[in-house]
Amino acid sequence: MAAMTDRDEESRIFAELYPALRRFAAVVGPIECDPDDLLQEAVARTLRHHHLDELDHPGAYLRRAIAHLASNERRSFATRRRALTRLAAGRAPATDNYPSDLHDLSSVPPAERAVLYLSDVEGYRFGEIADTLGCSEAAARKRAMRGRRRIADALTEEVRHV
Repeated sequence: MAAMTDRDEESRIFAELYPALRRFAAVVGPIECDPDDLLQEAVARTLRHHHLDELDHPGAYLRRAIAHLASNERRSFATRRRALTRLAAGRAPATDNYPSDLHDLSSVPPAERAVLYLSDVEGYRFGEIADTLGCSEAAARKRAMRGRRRIADALTEEVRHV
């Protein structure tokens, strides 16, 4: 049996992490952004500086990179939306006749969505989330609280308009 090369080990690590990282990117990224693009960019930027098999916790490192990229993309899309809104100033506003939960979730900033996903879906403890996202445990708890409050406020507002 041939010895496993560094490239084989990196491929194995990536294949093992890919499904969870893609789900994470889908939740954390803006709705206009393809999760595969976020994941690919995070991996490409990481590989410019490190080999995956050299990192102590490659999954945590890549999740943090994805969360940062998602924040950048969200700001970029917000700038574009504001510009388009100004261009369409004279037209009748488009209304969403069927608001969706995805819209409510997309109104939550990526850092808060990341914490909610890791805690509520993946079952991480706040200490683990803090390590993964590079913040304190108190900050992770605060982000979860803010994210839940934003979603609750959006749902309450939605009910008022029905």
